Amino acid sequence: MKISETDLLIVPGLGNASPDDWQGRWLARMPTARRVEQADWRKPRREAWVAALVAAVAEAEKPVVLVAHSVGILTLAHAAHLLDKSKVAGAFMVGVSDWERPEMAEKFGDHGFDPVPHQPFGFPAVLLASSDDPTCDVERAEVWAAAWGARFVVVGDMGHFNAASGHGPWPEGMLAFAKFIAALTPPAA
Repeated sequence: MKISETDLLIVPGLGNASPDDWQGRWLARMPTARRVEQADWRKPRREAWVAALVAAVAEAEKPVVLVAHSVGILTLAHAAHLLDKSKVAGAFMVGVSDWERPEMAEKFGDHGFDPVPHQPFGFPAVLLASSDDPTCDVERAEVWAAAWGARFVVVGDMGHFNAASGHGPWPEGMLAFAKFIAALTPPAA
């Protein structure tokens, strides 16, 4: 597939994608990309975030490719069984965060992202993980990727793949995404 043949849905994490990070840059540079908007970027709630993702996929007119980061990945994990599989070509996931950690409930209350679902997504997916991501142990990310049926790739010491860890333009991420999308085929209607 080509990017121009897709509705590219960016699913940011906590705080949204900034214009300075890779997600914000992809949104600005890819004409078919749009953000899955959330009512509250600072206080994620599973039900609201999942509903926004399901609605965005339903509105898509071309095959959907999801690009998710951080708690946006957990949103996808909770939404996967609700998505119209005839619309989703694949999911490119970067830097999952672990909201099963006790401190997440202390910080965000009853957010609803735990426990993390362990069901296969039903469409092609890849999860890129950092060996030093402060928000999720690489071993846990690998377990989730296997449960979701996603290919798992550890890309080295990359922090949390955000502007703070030096992931503004992130050309290596764009190359990995280009390879991923080139291997996709439109979903069966």
